[in-house]
Amino acid sequence: MSNQVEQLSEHDSYPEKSRGPPNLTVLNERRRAALAEIDNAPFSWFHVKVCLVAGVGFFTDAYDIFAISIAATMLNYVYGGKTVTLSTWQSTGIKVATPVGNLFGQLIFGWLADVVGRKRMYGIELMIMIIATFGQALSGQAPAVGIVGVLIVWRFIMGVGIGGDYPLSAIISSEFAATRSRGRLMTAVFAFQGWGQFASSIVGIVVVAAYKDAILNSAFPCVVPVDHTWRLLIGLGCVPGVIALYFRLTIPETPRFTMDVERNIEQAALDIDNVLTTGKYIEDDDAVVSQRVKAPRASRADFFAHFSKWENGKVLLGTAYSWFALDIAFYGLGLNSSVILTAIKFGGISKGTTPESVYQNLYNVCVGNLILSVAGLIPGYWVSFLFIDTWGRKPIQLMGFSVLTILFVTMGFAYDKLNASTPGKNAFVFLYCLTNFFQNFGPNTTTFVVPGEAFPTRYRSTAHGISAASGKLGAVVAQLGFGQLINIGGTNQFIKHIMEIFAFFMLTGIFSTLLIPETKQKTLEDLSNENQDTYITGAVTA
Repeated sequence: MSNQVEQLSEHDSYPEKSRGPPNLTVLNERRRAALAEIDNAPFSWFHVKVCLVAGVGFFTDAYDIFAISIAATMLNYVYGGKTVTLSTWQSTGIKVATPVGNLFGQLIFGWLADVVGRKRMYGIELMIMIIATFGQALSGQAPAVGIVGVLIVWRFIMGVGIGGDYPLSAIISSEFAATRSRGRLMTAVFAFQGWGQFASSIVGIVVVAAYKDAILNSAFPCVVPVDHTWRLLIGLGCVPGVIALYFRLTIPETPRFTMDVERNIEQAALDIDNVLTTGKYIEDDDAVVSQRVKAPRASRADFFAHFSKWENGKVLLGTAYSWFALDIAFYGLGLNSSVILTAIKFGGISKGTTPESVYQNLYNVCVGNLILSVAGLIPGYWVSFLFIDTWGRKPIQLMGFSVLTILFVTMGFAYDKLNASTPGKNAFVFLYCLTNFFQNFGPNTTTFVVPGEAFPTRYRSTAHGISAASGKLGAVVAQLGFGQLINIGGTNQFIKHIMEIFAFFMLTGIFSTLLIPETKQKTLEDLSNENQDTYITGAVTA
């Protein structure tokens, strides 16, 4: 700890009851000095640990969410009946169940993390994900229940866990980060999402290759070996979660929560000293009992009072709608990449009725998803990582929405011409990769980062949960719309108009971005729009 904090702790500690109330100026100075320790801390192994522990969760999230794009093709062969295709509602239900669960998880866990603490909730969401993922892999069919219905239930439950991971990981990484590197730390956590999507494609290729002989030696539609492949693909998604679970359960409470929500400066100062110097967390039970301060407390009335002010409400509106607009396109594409690749016949996807066609189709879908990950998704995250703390969040988001508007307009209005020739199809895939790139070097990253910074500690997780849930509402709308619109005029004939719809929402995202503040190189307290000099209004002694 710095000399300033030590001196304040030694000479200005809470007086005995008989000596009267403590000096409020001193209490506020102690709070600011303790927070400065976090804001100015050098990058350390503890920050790496936070990044890895939070990042593995996002790796698992993305793997579980986007593996269904590949698994859906496998499910067509196993449970698609004579047409070898799930019905529109079956396919939509499987894909939309997770975003619906995300929405509930983000709201519930976001609120609970502000009420009971980040530490107490962290790890519970991962347990839910692990159990639900394992449950999907073991799902069966019976006379009274269909496999699709069982999968939808399990994917909804998994979605609740994944949804809880968004506000928790964002807020924990934000509140532990130093001001100068907060954007990069949060982006590095979120970038694990790209590696998760990449891993789902790699595992898909490996599993399909492992069952190649079994598929080729089975009668079309190769139900038994393909049934093995999708169960392995989905089930292996729980492995990284199991590895990360212990570390999540043992991560310390953020000092900002201890200080501003539990209103315990003494314990928070001790936590900061321990975490930043030794990387360990020691709770002082006596300090918890005897060292309380009076400060703004979360309540329904206070929540509405805070966000009813336009300067605060517009930020929540901006983060929520920007995420909604972005996820219309992000999940509209991400959960249907196999459908789009099939529609343009990229990679030689066939409608044949031989075991060879089954194997080739599954392999090509996996490879196609792999190309999209490597060519666009992963590079976009890491370019954001390089620029987010220098160029800023708001410019990146404005640039991303602007470029995406142009790309989707091009892909929509030029779709027929591009799909008419092999070079045109290759150009379409290139544009598709560019959309993935500028989603991640753009609003997909910044809509995650900004809500984790722009709100007071007592509402930070709740507001992030609201913003993220708005995004998942967009994902649900996109998936329901995609499933019902895509075959208007014939099989996959409405894709070009879906691209045009995506372009419209990207355009609206430009305007919502104007509502958010630039958060780079500013402390979380400066961004809260609250007076920090008089934040503490009194003390309560035991």
